[in-house]
Amino acid sequence: QVQFVESGGGLVQPGGSLRLSCAGPGSILSRYDMAWYRQAPGMQRELVATIAGSSTNYADSVKGRFTIARDNAKNTMFLQMNDLKPEDTAVYYCNARYVSFTWGQGTQVTVSS
Repeated sequence: QVQFVESGGGLVQPGGSLRLSCAGPGSILSRYDMAWYRQAPGMQRELVATIAGSSTNYADSVKGRFTIARDNAKNTMFLQMNDLKPEDTAVYYCNARYVSFTWGQGTQVTVSS
């Protein structure tokens, strides 16, 4: 059963930064188009960023502030989040972009002063 483990979340003030990590099977992380998602309380899960080969795409709400990357040698994907805003508060998840493997527990990001 494929499962991902997200980490790196926490409480940060507006304008701060966090770096999320996603650990999982290298056979998946390096070969599939991957993505970060987030789900805020009472909201549906939304797509935040995707990576396919060397190509990346971002939701308009995070463009210019978030950067997705992966290190195939370490079987890890990252989400660098800068200039965080209260509306970025959510549980963040990683998964393949077009194939939904088992969802991990996610990592909580809270942006608050």
